[in-house]
Amino acid sequence: MAAVDIDVPVETDPQIRDPDDLEREAEGFKEQGNAFYSKKDYSEAFNYYTKAIDACPKNASYYGNRAATLMMLCRFREALEDSQQAVRLDDCFMKGHLREGKCHLSLGNAMAASRCFQKVLELEPSSREAQQEEKNSMTLLEYERMAELSFEKRDFRKVVYCMDRALALASACHRFKILKAECLALLGRYPEAQSVASDILRLDSTNADALYVRGLCLYYEDCIDKAVQFFVQALRMAPDHEKARLACRNAKALKAKKEEGNQAFKNNNFEAAYHLYTDALAIDPNNIKTNAKLYCNRATAGAKLKKLNQAIEDCTSAIKLDDTYIKAYLRRAQCYMDMEQYEEAVRDYEKVYQTEKTSDHKHLLKTAQLELKKSKRKDYYKVLGVGKNATEEEIKKAYRKRALMHHPDRHSAATPEVQKEEEKKFKEVGEAFTVLSDPKKKIRYDNGHDLDDDGCFDGRDFDANNIFRAFFGGHGGGFSFDSNQDSGPGNFFFQFG
Repeated sequence: MAAVDIDVPVETDPQIRDPDDLEREAEGFKEQGNAFYSKKDYSEAFNYYTKAIDACPKNASYYGNRAATLMMLCRFREALEDSQQAVRLDDCFMKGHLREGKCHLSLGNAMAASRCFQKVLELEPSSREAQQEEKNSMTLLEYERMAELSFEKRDFRKVVYCMDRALALASACHRFKILKAECLALLGRYPEAQSVASDILRLDSTNADALYVRGLCLYYEDCIDKAVQFFVQALRMAPDHEKARLACRNAKALKAKKEEGNQAFKNNNFEAAYHLYTDALAIDPNNIKTNAKLYCNRATAGAKLKKLNQAIEDCTSAIKLDDTYIKAYLRRAQCYMDMEQYEEAVRDYEKVYQTEKTSDHKHLLKTAQLELKKSKRKDYYKVLGVGKNATEEEIKKAYRKRALMHHPDRHSAATPEVQKEEEKKFKEVGEAFTVLSDPKKKIRYDNGHDLDDDGCFDGRDFDANNIFRAFFGGHGGGFSFDSNQDSGPGNFFFQFG
């Protein structure tokens, strides 16, 4: 067999470059990086500083320059690493310490930033920049302290204020952003809170704090099922996230208790529903939207149980939590109608109609306005002591009783003041009977018409005595009432003369 020649590549040692050449090349890359930095083309500057570092990785200034570029690109964590590497290579590199401090400050670590600025002042005591940055560190620490105290006091507006000031100094601090977003959610400013959380999640989709805040917003907007999903995801990223765990537990408990109350109400078990809604309200006082609905639900159950005053209070509580909650205004207005507090009912229906101009709301408003108008007239039904659905016979019977009770002759021995008052009541009884015993007048009265304006009834020509005589069949004869003091109220008789 013929021999076969095989070409085998020969390994050669890599060319060893001269250190001076590498330094010259690195300096060239640095100069190019500086040129792009001056033009504010930070991405290209970053590339050339990286080449300089690759060529000469022991030069502190190259790391310092790349750190400055990364800071301009808002990549503070990477900039911090480069700054720290720079001062490891040269502990007297003042700009390195200064940039490390600025990165710590931007990331919200005020104590670490302060140590860096103090190091700069050791190297250069007259550095005004370091002096100012040191003051900024102390200011940031003070805002953190104020925010912590305000959160404990549940002064969430103050926390948002402090975090806004803190973020002006520490723009890249996720911790401050999360705290602000959480307080915005607790204040009911959900779109703002969601925006902050979403910005963080775009940069880091596994950020447990941002997932928690996103869930919190959904939870407070009464989207409980979606909220639970975010809480579970946050716990998956950070199993020890106590706030997410508590919020998840509250969300599940609130949903379950509310659904139990709704089911009891559907089963006409209003007492049980009332207590279940009460239990649900105790779960999380911060959940404004859900609690507004729970107050309104409890008001509905309370109205069914004839607890009208409590129902009105519950509706008012719901409206305080959510002043756009139309259902609460409608429920309160109906309670006011049931309690014949028509002015209050009209006010609520006007609010509803101004918000939603539907035909149903217009009808409710007109009905309340009519009842208000009717309530300002004499209530003839109350004068006779009968209900509004009284029959003709019941009206006659009531007139007979009231007319005899208030007839002037029966009170002839009373004081002038009593005589005057009884005479007034006697006339009102006759007036009430005149209207309610006449079918046409009664219909117009029930419909809220002014009888005087329609010519159906003229109080000036009204004579209660004539009505009395006509009713009892008298023809001008006298009436005799027993005024025996031993007779009790209502124990009287009369006879025609």
